[in-house]
Amino acid sequence: MRSLVFSSILAVGLSAGSAWAQDAQQKTAQPSGKPDEVQPQPAEHQDQAQSAEDQGKAGKPEIKHDGGKNDVDAIGARKVGGLDWYSIETDIKIGRAYAAQIEPRMKLVQDPVVNEYVNRIGQNLVRNSDARFPFIIKVVEADEINAMALPGGFLYVNSGLILAADDEAELAGVMAHEIAHATLRHATRTMTRARLMEILSLPAAVTVPAAGSVARVALPLTLLRFSRAFEAEADYFGIQYMYKAGYDPNALINLFEKIQALEKRKPGTLSRAFATHPQTPDRIQKSQKEIATILAPRDHYIENTSEFDDVKARLAISRNRVTTEEAEQNKPTLRRTRFQEGNP
Repeated sequence: MRSLVFSSILAVGLSAGSAWAQDAQQKTAQPSGKPDEVQPQPAEHQDQAQSAEDQGKAGKPEIKHDGGKNDVDAIGARKVGGLDWYSIETDIKIGRAYAAQIEPRMKLVQDPVVNEYVNRIGQNLVRNSDARFPFIIKVVEADEINAMALPGGFLYVNSGLILAADDEAELAGVMAHEIAHATLRHATRTMTRARLMEILSLPAAVTVPAAGSVARVALPLTLLRFSRAFEAEADYFGIQYMYKAGYDPNALINLFEKIQALEKRKPGTLSRAFATHPQTPDRIQKSQKEIATILAPRDHYIENTSEFDDVKARLAISRNRVTTEEAEQNKPTLRRTRFQEGNP
C-alpha cells in the first residue's frame, strides 16, 4: 500500500512539475507586462484526458501489492498466521501422531487412480499456498460431504465430497479451505489461546512454564472445531489459493449455495458439521466481496476436467458395489424347523 501511495504521489509530483516548467517557459517567452497574451491549455482537453483515465480505471479492482494478506501475487512469500507458541516441527509431530491414531479407524480408498488424481489437485493447491511444510493427502471412503486437515499437512478428503461436487473447481475449493486451516496453523493457534487463558487465570506468584515446554501438550480433537473467525479466515485464504492455482473462485460460492439450499430443504442436517462455520449467507457475501475487490478477473479458469468425471464414476461404481454386497450380507434368510425337516 505504501508503494502504491508513493507511486501516486510521485506521478502527481512529476506531472505538476512538468506543468510548472511548461508554464514558466511560456511566461519567459512573453514580454513582461502582457500576461493576457499567454495562452493556457484549454480546460476541455484536461477534462477529456481525466475522463479517459477514469474510464480506464472503471470496472477494475484495486489490486494491492504490499505483501499483505490481500496480495495474491505475494502468496508463498508473505507472513501469515498469528500468535503461536508452537514450532512448525511441533505442528508436524502433532499431526503425525493423530494421523497414526485415526487412520486405523478409517476406511481409506485403495483405488490408485482416485488417490493419484486427488493428490495431484491437492499438491497443486499447496504449491500455490503459503504452506511451509509438505502435505500428505489421502481419500477416505465416507459418505459425509467433508474434508479434514490435521496440523502439519495431513489432509483427508471424503469420497462423499467428490461425489457431491459438480466439478473439479468445487472439489478444489473445499480442499483449499482445509489447506488454509493447516497453513494458517489454526490448531496450534487455538492451543496457544487456550494456554494463554490458563496462564492469565493463574495467580501472579505461580511460575509459568517456558513456551518450549508446551510442545508436549497433546492436541484434543475438539480443538479441530475451529472458531468462526478461523473458519472465515480459511474461506478468505482458501479462495486465494484456488484462484492462484487457476480455479474459478466462484465455484466455492456455488458450493456454499448448495449448502444453503440443503439447510433450507433439511433443517438441522448440517448443524453439527457446520456448527462453527459462519452462517452460509455471510460466507457467500464476504467471499463475493473478496473476489470482486482483490482478485483480478481472468479470461480462463479451470472448472472441470474429464478426469474428474472419470474419478467420480469410479467412486460411484465402487460405492454401489459395496452397497450391493452389504445388502446381500444383510439379506434375511429362512431357517427350516425340525417339523419342516422331518414332516413335510
